[in-house]
Amino acid sequence: MKLKLIELIICFSLTPTCSAVLPLVINTWPFKDATTTAWSTLCSGGSALDAVEAGCAQCEKLQCDGSVGYGGSPDETGETTLDAMIMNGDTMEVGAVGQLRRIKNAIGVARAVMERTKHTFLVGESASVFAENMGFLAEDLTTNQSLSIFTKWLKENCQPNYRQHVSPDPSTSCGPYKPQAMFQRRRRGQLIDIHAHDTIGMIVINQAGQVAAGTSTNGARHKVPGRVGDSPIAGAGAYADSTVGGAAATGDGDIMMRFLPSYLAVEQMRAGVDPSAACRTAITRIKKHFPDFFGAVVCANMTGSYGAACNKRPGFSQFPFMVFNRKSNVPRQEMVDCI
Repeated sequence: MKLKLIELIICFSLTPTCSAVLPLVINTWPFKDATTTAWSTLCSGGSALDAVEAGCAQCEKLQCDGSVGYGGSPDETGETTLDAMIMNGDTMEVGAVGQLRRIKNAIGVARAVMERTKHTFLVGESASVFAENMGFLAEDLTTNQSLSIFTKWLKENCQPNYRQHVSPDPSTSCGPYKPQAMFQRRRRGQLIDIHAHDTIGMIVINQAGQVAAGTSTNGARHKVPGRVGDSPIAGAGAYADSTVGGAAATGDGDIMMRFLPSYLAVEQMRAGVDPSAACRTAITRIKKHFPDFFGAVVCANMTGSYGAACNKRPGFSQFPFMVFNRKSNVPRQEMVDCI
C-alpha cells in the first residue's frame, strides 16, 4: 500500500525533484486516449502489465482508426478477426491470440493465455472458445462500417487483394482472384493506405523499472482468411525485457515479422545503443531487403529514454507516436522523420 501511495505522489507531483523520466508510456500512432488510459492505470497503482492491457483495450473499445478492435479490416469473406499479444518484461512470459473471433477484448484474452495457461499463443476458433470459457463475452465483430468496406471491395471485383496468382474465390461473389496491376504498383512504393496498418503497439515502464509491452490489431484489410500478422508474435509486434527496455512495431506485418524488429531493437539497446538508433537499425535491416515496405518502430530503454524510426514512403515522411511521462505530465504527440 505504501508503494502504491508513493507512485501516486510521484505521478502527480510537479516539483523540481520529479524530473526523472519514469514512469513512461509510449505507443504507436496518435492514439491519445489509449496513452492516457495506460498512464491513469499506473497512477492508480496498477502494474506495467495492467497499464498495457488497459491502454490497448481502450483502443479496442474506440476502434482506433478502424484498424484496432471490432468492426474493421474485414477479410475476404467479410469477417473481422483480431490479433493481440502482451509481454511481461520481468518474467519474459508472453500471451498471444491470433485470428480471434467473436471476442472484442483481444488484449484481455492474450493476458488470460499468459496467466491462465502454460501456453504462449492460441489461434482461431479454439482461441475464441478458450476466451468464452474464461468468461469473455461473445459478440458480433461486424459493424455497418465493416460491411460497407466489404461491399465496396466486392463491387470492385475483389480488388485489391493479397493473392499473387489466380485462385478460387471463397466468397463466390466475384470471379477468380487476379492481382490488380495498379494495386501491385501501389505496394511497390507509389501509394499506400496507412490506415490499413495502424496496429497499436505500447510500451510501459513503471517507476520501479518494470517493463511490459503489448499490441492489438484487426489485421490487414481484405486479408486471406486465416492470416495472422506480426502483431501477436513476440519479437515482431513487440518485445519487453526489464533489464533492457521494450520495443513495438507497426506496418506491413507480412514483411516485418520476418525480421523480428522489436527483438532486434531491444538487443541493440542491450548492447548500449540509444533507443532512437536501435529503432533505426531495426528499420534499416528490413529496408535493405524491402526498400519500399511500410513500417515503424518505437523503442524505450529501462531509464525512460525513448525513440522511434520509420521507413520513408511517398506521402509518408514522418511517423506520429504518443508519449506520456513526468517531463510534460500530459500525453503528447511526437513525430519522427522517416529514413
